[in-house]
Amino acid sequence: MIAITFALPAESSDFLNLLKEPERNSRDGVETIRGRLHGKAVTLLHTGVGEKVCRGRMDLLFRRERFQYLVSAGFAGALEKELRVGDLVLAENFSSPELRQSPALDLPEDRVFLGKLLTVGGMVDSAEERVRLAAKTSAVAVDMETEFIAEACAKNKTPMLSLRAISDTSSEPFPAPAKVLFDLEKQRTDFTRLALYLLTHPAALPRLNAFRQRIAGTRRALTIALERILRADLL
Repeated sequence: MIAITFALPAESSDFLNLLKEPERNSRDGVETIRGRLHGKAVTLLHTGVGEKVCRGRMDLLFRRERFQYLVSAGFAGALEKELRVGDLVLAENFSSPELRQSPALDLPEDRVFLGKLLTVGGMVDSAEERVRLAAKTSAVAVDMETEFIAEACAKNKTPMLSLRAISDTSSEPFPAPAKVLFDLEKQRTDFTRLALYLLTHPAALPRLNAFRQRIAGTRRALTIALERILRADLL
């Protein structure tokens, strides 16, 4: 069994469509989805966004079953200026050497960057903050879950591969403030808050539509890479 984690369904929907005979299982308020791809059994988990919910769901995942390895997938924000929306980051600091260096790992070299991934407590929507974090940490991208997923994998002696697709950069930022786009407590977009923001900031609407299109392309790039990973025998 191979585990694949995403923060949210918006990241996983294309990959889920690839699974054969998907079966949803909900227990203790946490849903997993099991299926098969290229003859391999797969369990998909949405970790949620941020430390608290991610730690809780990862703990429940490993209580239920054990895995050959886990792929931590999803979106990330760019810190490295060369990264563009849709590029992939293979996190060298969170990926087990036996997976990251596997001869069977076949990813599109022109779109994959090997570098350090940083996990932080909130969405980074400021160009100045991106520059500061890059200088301070030498990370090329930032997310809100991978550190906690890696800790759970280490605790349960499960090899992990960390692969993130870039969803936003300094030149292609979020179309609205982070707190408008996602409510961390509710673990979803508060559409009333978003609607009120758009009413008072109508210029944000075309930026939001463009962002949705970029996210669709980012999701496709991530799905193609994951399909290639599952096709291979990494271990």
